[in-house]
Amino acid sequence: MTQRDYYEILGVERGADDQSLKSAYRKMALKFHPDRNPGDKEAEEKFKEAAEAYGVLSDPQKRVAYDRYGHQGVAAAAGGAQGFDPSAFSDFSDILGDFFGFGDIFGSRTRQQRGPQRGEDVRYDLTINLEDAIKGTDIEIQIPRLEYCSRCSGSGAEPKDGLTQCPMCRGRGEVIYQQGFLSIRRSCSQCGGRGQIIRRPCTQCRGEGFSRSERKLKVTVPPGVDTGTRLKLTGEGQPGQPGARAGDLYVVLKVSEHNVFKRDEADLHCIIPVNIAQAALGTEVNLLTFDGLQRVKVAEGTQSGDQIRLRNFGVPYLNGGGRGDLIVHVDVRTPTKLTRDQRKLLEQLRDTLPQENEPHDKSLLDKFKEFFL
Repeated sequence: MTQRDYYEILGVERGADDQSLKSAYRKMALKFHPDRNPGDKEAEEKFKEAAEAYGVLSDPQKRVAYDRYGHQGVAAAAGGAQGFDPSAFSDFSDILGDFFGFGDIFGSRTRQQRGPQRGEDVRYDLTINLEDAIKGTDIEIQIPRLEYCSRCSGSGAEPKDGLTQCPMCRGRGEVIYQQGFLSIRRSCSQCGGRGQIIRRPCTQCRGEGFSRSERKLKVTVPPGVDTGTRLKLTGEGQPGQPGARAGDLYVVLKVSEHNVFKRDEADLHCIIPVNIAQAALGTEVNLLTFDGLQRVKVAEGTQSGDQIRLRNFGVPYLNGGGRGDLIVHVDVRTPTKLTRDQRKLLEQLRDTLPQENEPHDKSLLDKFKEFFL
């Protein structure tokens, strides 16, 4: 079967420039695209024919061979494999963008994904105490990480002549695969997208490109953090390939339990014991808080489980806007050992007080204990 002239297929003169070729190809591809002509075999063949013609005429070497020797010249230049080069679809993302609105998918977004890969992110678990979570602090940590080899600067090859062009992608860093009517660009599997491969490995890192080290970093913990809070240190993760940025370090916090105060979001809770006389007559109790010593006033007639709220003595809100409260739960303690005089006084008090021994619902203290379980 006689093959048609490539210039005739695209409808351009033999002296057409690159822009004219590209414009003609775009029009043909849009006109005969199979999605616009479902089930039309003739349109499908014209679509393939246009792609083949553009693949040859857009390549300077193949175009020269075609102009001199025709189709046989192209076959010889391609090493005997006649037909269109998948690189003919190098501009196909633009066509899909015009027709289907896929420009971001096949065009700019794909191009952004090429090139050296960024480094991996790293996680570091850090335990702090409740006081540091409330007030904030600076903590120095030491993390293991990789550093670029000082001899090869991360290339993994000897500095002078250790690298050579990748034979698979010919230095482009990517290869093009044809799947049906689509041309898909992928990073070269042989060179990992670098466009070069190691001919002579670096004598210092033995081709790895990195050395292992310990690094000290200062972590600023803001007031109000809680267990699970993540602090991001940009660029402090593992290094990327040469020319790419490093990954990030994520410090994940765990706030340890306190022996006096229990945290509930931004509020703090604690228990203070008082004896029956203090509860009955009222008193003031010294309480050492994270803001210093505070006088807590216990009102006359206070019952076990009653709460005293100290405003703005809790945990700061992480995003600003004030603090939670400190809630003091009163625990009225009954003495278990009495002196003779104490017993006598309590007997006199008992005889003067009304007896109220009817069953009732759970006390506030019981409910409070359930909260702490």
